[in-house]
Amino acid sequence: MRANCSSSSACPANSSVEELPEGVKAYGNLELVFTVVSALMIGLLMFSLGCSVEVRKLWGHIRRPWGIAVGLLCQFGLMPLIAYLLIISFSLKPLQAIAVLIMGCCPGGTVSNIFTFWVDGDMDLSISMTTCSTVAALGMMPLCLYLYTLSWNLEQNLTIPYQNIGITLVCLIIPVALGIYVNYRWPKQSKIILKIGAIAGGLLFLVVTVAGVALIKEFWSTDIILLTISFIFPLIGHVTGFLLALLTHQSWQRCRTISLETGTQNVQMCLTMLQLSFTAEQLAQIFNFTLAYGLFQMLDGFLMVAAYKMYKRRLKNKHGNEKPGCQEARHRKKSTSSKETTAFLEMNEEATLSPGPSGPMDLHGAPTPTGDISHAK
Repeated sequence: MRANCSSSSACPANSSVEELPEGVKAYGNLELVFTVVSALMIGLLMFSLGCSVEVRKLWGHIRRPWGIAVGLLCQFGLMPLIAYLLIISFSLKPLQAIAVLIMGCCPGGTVSNIFTFWVDGDMDLSISMTTCSTVAALGMMPLCLYLYTLSWNLEQNLTIPYQNIGITLVCLIIPVALGIYVNYRWPKQSKIILKIGAIAGGLLFLVVTVAGVALIKEFWSTDIILLTISFIFPLIGHVTGFLLALLTHQSWQRCRTISLETGTQNVQMCLTMLQLSFTAEQLAQIFNFTLAYGLFQMLDGFLMVAAYKMYKRRLKNKHGNEKPGCQEARHRKKSTSSKETTAFLEMNEEATLSPGPSGPMDLHGAPTPTGDISHAK
């Protein structure tokens, strides 16, 4: 496979003096809007979502990073492979194939965090996965692109946007850290901030979605193949991520989280990489794919949230139709079981952390009742 790119035209100095096509000119104006809206959205959302993160649970994911490892496997194992299989299945042109592959090699996007919150997912795991995948992208993006393009005869080097990755990390870590601090110092106020952030995030998502629909409707070409790929790519990512999480014995809450993280890519990073690697004429042929992918991954997220809310409401109505006596018995049983489980876990944790000789008593985390021993005697 040979990309129709010349190394001389790829020089930034040469590409800057070219006359931009009409589609790219309009994209340049809309890109500024998307950049400002994305910066506001990321900053507000990550601060508000940080208010839902508990330091103890976050540290637990870092100490036992099994869920994070599964998420990284989905992000840099499944997504590039899916992109490569789509390229082969649809027999894409070289330039289109590179755009799809770059999208598959990008880290997870922060859009998945707000969707995870709406489906009652594991927020600590979601933010940890987004942060770790962005850090890992510094090495995994070049590695994946090198491995999958090894058999392609490229005449142009792809530029990894390390500066964009660093900016993403700063926009992710600082607001989350502030949100965690607010949740630690003022837990009641953090709940209010979390609700406000969720509402603001929903409004910003609607603005971006409407702008994306208008952009695609105005500038989309007759190439229906890329439009089809941009629609099915995130769906396949969500499904395969959920299945892999299920096969690795993750909880249902973590399965929802890993599924959303897998199919949601950092579209802004993909656009930056395409701008740095290709000329304006080449960019005009492929930038619609990245915008369409961003639009469809948001629509898929809304559909998943709607399906979860309907399922949750159906369960609530089902329990509401039960007899009052059954509801009271169920609630009493659930409350008692929850208290017993919490007490056992706390006792087990204290036994594990406290120094002392090992033995059957330490393994079970609770002493043997003396009454039973005396009775046995």
